[in-house]
Amino acid sequence: MSGKAIGIELNLGYPGTVSRSVDTIITARKLQSNIQDGKETASPVGFGEAVVLNPDNTYSKFRESSTAKDFVGIAVREVKQTIDYYSSAGAYLPAGIMDVLNRGSITVNCNNGTPTAGGKVFIRIKENPTIPDGKVGQFEAIADADNTIEIPNLKWATNKLDKNRVAEVTILTRTI
Repeated sequence: MSGKAIGIELNLGYPGTVSRSVDTIITARKLQSNIQDGKETASPVGFGEAVVLNPDNTYSKFRESSTAKDFVGIAVREVKQTIDYYSSAGAYLPAGIMDVLNRGSITVNCNNGTPTAGGKVFIRIKENPTIPDGKVGQFEAIADADNTIEIPNLKWATNKLDKNRVAEVTILTRTI
């Protein structure tokens, strides 16, 4: 998010920021690691991205094979102590402990469409070349055929979408 000298409206913040703390439930677990031939193959999870819980009690990024029932929360943004250059990249790295919002409100990127207060929230599960901003595992305000799935437990909190495409979403009931 670039700085501005004189703004005409406030940004909603950075993706992954808890926006209303009164009804918040956050759980911490390890992010799944998968080392093959000495190389990490698991994906990092960016702040504000959708997360699934694995059978081995670890989190991982929402992916193409995920369903609405797999969704357990959204990665919470945190200020981490830097131990090397890459640890402050705006994401949780594999094998690290990560915080996930299981109930409450949080800011996320809305990559397609404009949110409406109380409106449906979709997560992209397949890329679509006609929507270049659509990223697998991230949020959208409109359906894109079989490329997105609706998450019934999520609603857009307001109809506000800032110029950085950040919006506020609410997880209605505890997911785990």
